[in-house]
Amino acid sequence: MAKLVFIRHGQSEWNALNLFNGWVDTKLSEEGIRQAKEAGELLAEKGIQFDQAYTSVLTRTIQTLHIALEEIDQLWIPEEKSWRLNERHYGALQGLNKKASAEKWGDEQVHIWRRSYDTLPPSQDEIQKSITVNGKTYPALDRRYAELDPKTLPLGENLKVTLERVMPFWEDKIAPDLRAGKNVIIAAHGNSLRALSKYIENISDADIMGLEIANGQPIIYDFDENLKFTNKELLSK
Repeated sequence: MAKLVFIRHGQSEWNALNLFNGWVDTKLSEEGIRQAKEAGELLAEKGIQFDQAYTSVLTRTIQTLHIALEEIDQLWIPEEKSWRLNERHYGALQGLNKKASAEKWGDEQVHIWRRSYDTLPPSQDEIQKSITVNGKTYPALDRRYAELDPKTLPLGENLKVTLERVMPFWEDKIAPDLRAGKNVIIAAHGNSLRALSKYIENISDADIMGLEIANGQPIIYDFDENLKFTNKELLSK
């Protein structure tokens, strides 16, 4: 029976500052490093032997994956990074303070932008794509996306669009591994993991608004031979 483990990255520098992070690349905070280490400790207790690791191309998830794998002495397993596992792109909200945004547009509107399934955030326009926020460059100028068609780079995403972006990676990479009986670990982001959870668990558009994925808390899915999930376990101390 194949196992799939999700780990949302530990707290990032911008999480700690209460800023919309999205595709802007930030590192783990000290608390985030602790959370990633604890995730590895929890997995060590389960004794799962992984065959494949996946993560996004953003530093906070890569750090989380490596810290967790080091704790379970499995840094050596095959690893692949993909932009398709990136956090949802928060559009023009990226870099803004969440509390200040709520004061400007209202708590309800910001909550809808953050949690609704199909409502897009304000779009990041072409001018914003070429500027920096707090010293962090927007993705259009980042060479990790240089091989992508510029039209592929989002200007703002909701969870529906994020799911559409993630699903090709599920079909091409993750699902074949699971069908082959491989145990897979994915370190990614709150919304890319929410999108995958929605698909795996067949969560409704309405109910997905209430799904929270905690920083650094491993989630274990068990699957049968038909790739239907049979059990879900959240690890915690």
